[in-house]
Amino acid sequence: MNSKFDDASWHYGNDFPEDLAQENVSTHIGMYMKWCINNDLISSELKEDSQVGIDSVKNNIITGAEFINSYSDGKFLSTDLSDIGRKFTNDYYEDNSDFSKNNGSYLDDYTKIFEKIIDKKSVYHVEDSEQNYLLIKAKIDSRFKEWKTFTSK
Repeated sequence: MNSKFDDASWHYGNDFPEDLAQENVSTHIGMYMKWCINNDLISSELKEDSQVGIDSVKNNIITGAEFINSYSDGKFLSTDLSDIGRKFTNDYYEDNSDFSKNNGSYLDDYTKIFEKIIDKKSVYHVEDSEQNYLLIKAKIDSRFKEWKTFTSK
């Protein structure tokens, strides 16, 4: 079954700031996707269909958001991920799983890490930069370790 974890189009609308490019809705999705790419948690289908883009993300030629917008039509799908990637994302990206209820979800962590920017402006004002990616990457890395322990019980 193919399900959608996120879709840029879900974020256009009421509270999307008029002063921003629409691509900014994909920053949070893209940072997570970049982490999945860099940790080889993506599906063989995605590798087949988007190898040039994947290599570009790994080599910091494009950001994860640019990958999502150019190669996935703004969508983050369960079929983009390997079995482990899908299981982790089901538990961490979604905010109603046992894991995320106990440990926190991706969006909770993203919001805490970029709280100053989000409080001043909006979640969509977080800059799609390598420096910001490294901040969230450290948190996802630690959540992934916690998740492995959590699921092995």
